[in-house]
Amino acid sequence: MRAAVLTRFGAPLTVRETPDPEAAGGEVVVEVLATCVPPYAAEVFSGERDYPLVPPVVPGVGGVGRIVHVGPDATRLRAGDLVWCDCTVRSRDDALTPDITLQGWSSRGEGGARLARHLHDGPFAELMRVPTENVHPLPAAAEDDPARWSALGVHTIPYGGLLAGGLAAGETLLVSGATGNLGSSAVAVALAMGAGRVVAPGRNRAALGLLADRFGPRVRPVALSGDEDADRAAMAAAAEGPIDMVIDLLPPSAPASVARVAAMTVREYGRVVLMGGVGMLGGEALALPYPWIMRNSVTVRGQWMFPRAANVGMIRLITSGALDLAPEHVRSFGLDAVNDAVAYAASHGGPFERTVLVPAATVALPSR
Repeated sequence: MRAAVLTRFGAPLTVRETPDPEAAGGEVVVEVLATCVPPYAAEVFSGERDYPLVPPVVPGVGGVGRIVHVGPDATRLRAGDLVWCDCTVRSRDDALTPDITLQGWSSRGEGGARLARHLHDGPFAELMRVPTENVHPLPAAAEDDPARWSALGVHTIPYGGLLAGGLAAGETLLVSGATGNLGSSAVAVALAMGAGRVVAPGRNRAALGLLADRFGPRVRPVALSGDEDADRAAMAAAAEGPIDMVIDLLPPSAPASVARVAAMTVREYGRVVLMGGVGMLGGEALALPYPWIMRNSVTVRGQWMFPRAANVGMIRLITSGALDLAPEHVRSFGLDAVNDAVAYAASHGGPFERTVLVPAATVALPSR
């Protein structure tokens, strides 16, 4: 098969012939039809983000594929099925605290590194080997546009955070980092889940306007000034009532003070979910006042990625029409143009912009 390989950090990806993957028990081989290229992929491949990838590696983060081969322990999947492949691989020998690797992308701790050595390669290839439990059937409608459906790799992440925080229909949510790729997804997913109101703070006024235009009065944009007291007051005013939950999806470049201001808008007995990258590149640690957390009975929790069942939930939200993928701008690239795709993603990481690699196609698809 042909694959795009990261041979070393700081080098362009190299498209070359590699051995076809072979599935053992508990595994599936899929033909990769589409995979989203994260806007920060260039930072990973350059080494700037210091991800625990071990070159040479075929990178990527999940994708839409068609099953080529299933192992003997699969009872419902069949060759030819169109499926979503979740990159979040968990060890099978500890139900309470499984080790985790993001196949082809990242890992957590020594146990995650061991998993990554076994399931080393991701979806920037014509074929990919995936654990059986990470493969989820897609509806017939996805056949028409696998590239658009590969946005599952974006939307399922904030969905996991919203599930972790117990977002309920009618509640008011504040999305810290709302103008980014993941933050804007959180706005859309929260509304699809029935949020009554979403407060969307950010500095990018054009992106704030896009969110307001797309979703109407249920979204309350707030232009941040950098003054902590003024920004906290503006966010509280936009909510026009208690803020039940805050989800933070700020990137590593954001200062901890921005995350703190957003978190401290939550009501008594409210929930704060941390999913972003604040502090990953150094800088100030996130400091939340102990008395404020304790006396207001605030729940603060971290969430990395999402539970397995979230894949099914997100597929249902899209299939039902609650989350509409049609307005998203999708630009697809063939495998030979993988480095162009990485560069394009870096400069097109705004709300609802998707850069998609189509490894199984021979030519790049047009913009949509």
